[in-house]
Amino acid sequence: MKTITIDPRKCVGCRNCEMACAYEKSKSSCEVDFANIRVNDYIEERFVVPMTCFHCEEAWCLKVCPAHAISRDPETNAVILDQTKCAGCKMCILSCPYGNIHFDHDKKVSFKCDLCGGDPRCVTHCISGALQFEEVDDAITRKRVRTDHKIKAMYLDANK
Repeated sequence: MKTITIDPRKCVGCRNCEMACAYEKSKSSCEVDFANIRVNDYIEERFVVPMTCFHCEEAWCLKVCPAHAISRDPETNAVILDQTKCAGCKMCILSCPYGNIHFDHDKKVSFKCDLCGGDPRCVTHCISGALQFEEVDDAITRKRVRTDHKIKAMYLDANK
C-alpha cells in the first residue's frame, strides 16, 4: 500500500502540485480552486505546507456520509468520494480534522484526493521532493502520525 507523504521543510511554495492536480481533474484548466491539494501559506512564519487528504485509517468522512458516497478502494486503500452519489450535505467536510475535503459550489458536491488511481500527479510534479508517494511501513506510519500532529497544531495555532 502506498500513500502521499509530505515534508513541509522541503516545500518551496511553487504550487506545481496544485496546478497538476487541477489539470488532472479538469483535463483543460489549471484552476487551483478545484485542486485536491492546497498549499497553505503561513506568511509571518515564512512557511508553506501542502495539504491533501491523508486517507486516514479511521476515516471520519467515510463514517458520517449519509449517502454512502465515500468508500475505501481495496487496491490502493485510498478513501474515495463518488460525486454521483454525493448529496452535497457537507458532513464529510465538517468531519475532516484537517480540512482536506472541498466543495464544488457549481456542482453542489464535495471533492477530495483520490490518489489519481495510484499515480498522484501532485507528487509527479513536485520539484522540491516535498511530496512523495511511498510504501507505508511502520517507520513511515510513525513519521506520518508525528507530522499529522505537528501540522494540526500549526493549523490550529494559525487560526487563533
